[in-house]
Amino acid sequence: MLVESRRIRDRYRLLEPIGGGAMGTVWRAHDERLDRTVAIKELLLPFGGDEQRTEDAKNRAMREARIAARLQHSHAITVFAVLDEEDRPWLIMEYLASKSFAIVLHEKPASVDTAIDVGAQVSSALAAAHRVGIVHRDVKPANILVGEDGTTKITDFGISRAIGDVKLTATGEIAGTPAYLAPEVARGEDADFASDVFSLGATLYVAVEGKPPYGTADNPIALLYRASSGEIAPPEKAGRLTPLLTRMLAADSADRPSMAEVARELAALKAGDAPAPTLPAASAAGPVAATVPAAPTVPEVAEVSAGGRRGLVVVGAGAALLCIAVVVAILLVVRQRPPQDEAAQNNPGPLAAAPAASSQPSPSPAPATLTPSSAVPTPTKPTVSTVASAKTAGDGLTEYYNNLIGNLNASFARLTSNFKVTHGQTPQTYASFWGQYRSVSAQVVSENGNTVTAKITYVATGGKTSTEQNTYTLIQEGGTWLVDTQRRG
Repeated sequence: MLVESRRIRDRYRLLEPIGGGAMGTVWRAHDERLDRTVAIKELLLPFGGDEQRTEDAKNRAMREARIAARLQHSHAITVFAVLDEEDRPWLIMEYLASKSFAIVLHEKPASVDTAIDVGAQVSSALAAAHRVGIVHRDVKPANILVGEDGTTKITDFGISRAIGDVKLTATGEIAGTPAYLAPEVARGEDADFASDVFSLGATLYVAVEGKPPYGTADNPIALLYRASSGEIAPPEKAGRLTPLLTRMLAADSADRPSMAEVARELAALKAGDAPAPTLPAASAAGPVAATVPAAPTVPEVAEVSAGGRRGLVVVGAGAALLCIAVVVAILLVVRQRPPQDEAAQNNPGPLAAAPAASSQPSPSPAPATLTPSSAVPTPTKPTVSTVASAKTAGDGLTEYYNNLIGNLNASFARLTSNFKVTHGQTPQTYASFWGQYRSVSAQVVSENGNTVTAKITYVATGGKTSTEQNTYTLIQEGGTWLVDTQRRG
C-alpha cells in the first residue's frame, strides 16, 4: 500500500516518516478535518504473539497520552489525541518543522550561548512538568526539537511517568539512554525530578564539550557502569555556564538544584544578567524609592510559580543609600528603553507596539500608571475576574486585550516571566507604552492548541486606529491563560 494512500480514521493522511525510536515511528501527516499538519507517533508493539506484552504496550501508549496531555507549555510538544487503529495505538501530536538537537550537534558543535538558549527553553517546560508531578525520564538531545526559528521543544514523554503511578516497564528494563542517565538511575533506583535535572545537565554538557560527561563506549553496559559511579570529567568549554552545569551534574541528587531553579538561572544567563540584589526595604514613608526589576523567572504549568525576587531600594536617612538608588535608576533607564525607541522596534514591546496610523502626532496623553501595591506584579494568581470564561487559548488572548486598558496591574500579571524577560518588560515600560492608547481589542484569526494568530486593533488617545496581525503562544497556569511569546505575522 502506498504511503500517500494510508489514512488513520479516515481523517489523518500519512505523508512521510520523520523520525522514530524504541517505541515507534513518527510520521508527518495531514489532518484533513482541521486542514493542518500534525505529527503522528505509531507505536511499535512487541513481536512474538505475547498478548500480555501487546496489551502492556497499548497501556503505555494510553498512559503516555494522558501524562503528556497534562502539560500545555510553549516549549513542550502537545499531544492532541490517542487512537487505536490497525490494532495498535497512534498518538496525534503537534507538528514542529525542526531537527532534533542531536542532529544539530552532529552537524556543528553548539556555542555556550546556544546551549544556554536551548537549555532555558527546555528547562521551562520540564519545570512545568515537574510542577504537575511528571518526570520525563529520558531527557537527551534526540528528544529535543529545534525549530527553524530557534524555537525549542521537549518531546517524547513516552517513558515518563507521574510520581505515584504504577510502573509499567518490564522488570529489569532500563528506561533511558546510559550516556544521559543520572547515577542513581544507572544504579537501578527510580527516576525522579533530580534525575531529569542531571539528564538536562548531561545534554548541555554534550552540547558545549562535544562528548558525554561519562565519555564514550561501544558497550552500553560499560557506559552504564561508568554512569553508576557518578564520576564525570569536569567541563572545560562551558564558560559562564560552568557553575550551574557542575551543580546539575552533582553525583548526589540532593546537591542538584531543582528544575525551577535551573530554569531561572538559565533565563538570567540568557538575558545576560545576574540575579537582582534584594536590599532591605524601609517604611513606606521613605522620601525616595526606585524599583529594581525582578530576577527573571520561567513560567510553570498548573500553578503559577512563586515569581521573581524583588527588592525595593528605599532611601531613608543615609546619603549613601540615596546614591545607590540614583545609580540603579539611571542604569535601568539606560538598559530598558521604552518600546518606542529603535531597540524596541527590532524587539516588539508589550504584546507588540502598534504601527503608527498616521505621520501626524497625537496629543500627548497623561501617563498611565501601575498602583504602588503592584509596582512589581508577582505572577502568582493573576487577579482578573473574567478569566473563568477563557476555555481556550484564543479566548484567553481575547480577554487579555479586551480587559487591558484601565486594568494594567492584572494585565501585566498575565504575561509570563519568559515574555517579560524576552521583551525587556517592566511595569514602567508597560505602563508607558499602553498610555498611548484608549482602547485595544483582539480578533482571533486562527487557533492551534496553545498557538493563536490574531488581528489586533489599536485606538490611540488621539483617535487614530491601526491594526496588525501577530502570532502568540499561551500557557495555562492555575486556570488562567498567560501570554508567553509573540511574533509579527
